[in-house]
Amino acid sequence: MNSVYVRLVIFTFFTMSFLAPTLAQSKKKMKKIEKVISMAHTYLGVPYRYGGMGKNGIDCSALIYNCYRVIDVDLPRTAKEQSKIGSSKGWGNLRPGDIVYFKFKNKGEKWYHSGMITYVGKDDIKFIHASTSRGVTMSSLMSDYYKKNVKKFRRVI
Repeated sequence: MNSVYVRLVIFTFFTMSFLAPTLAQSKKKMKKIEKVISMAHTYLGVPYRYGGMGKNGIDCSALIYNCYRVIDVDLPRTAKEQSKIGSSKGWGNLRPGDIVYFKFKNKGEKWYHSGMITYVGKDDIKFIHASTSRGVTMSSLMSDYYKKNVKKFRRVI
């Protein structure tokens, strides 16, 4: 037998033995991401209510909190505390399921806001969030209003 062929067979065997668990793990992660995003979509149109946690009214951090609970990820209740959980990600490394955190300032007042990335494309990034004026809605992260107020991204899946 040709030694190059034997080496190729051995290399393929070892590569597949390392990749198979990674691929299975990736599938599990994708299912979790799909589940979390599907749950978020069930809240579309729900009105915003500060401190609200259900379909009668919900705030941004409760939306994130409720959606991740369906995959047994227990996050803190407030956006500020949630933003400390998971691994930090940058603009170039985002994927659906990541959480975006904002810090807004207006006339000396500041507040935190959160949303879940649902789509990452070449020219746009979509996220779902509980807007104070529109309730639970989808928005573009590329709009100036949101883009300039991004504080950080976190990945918990």
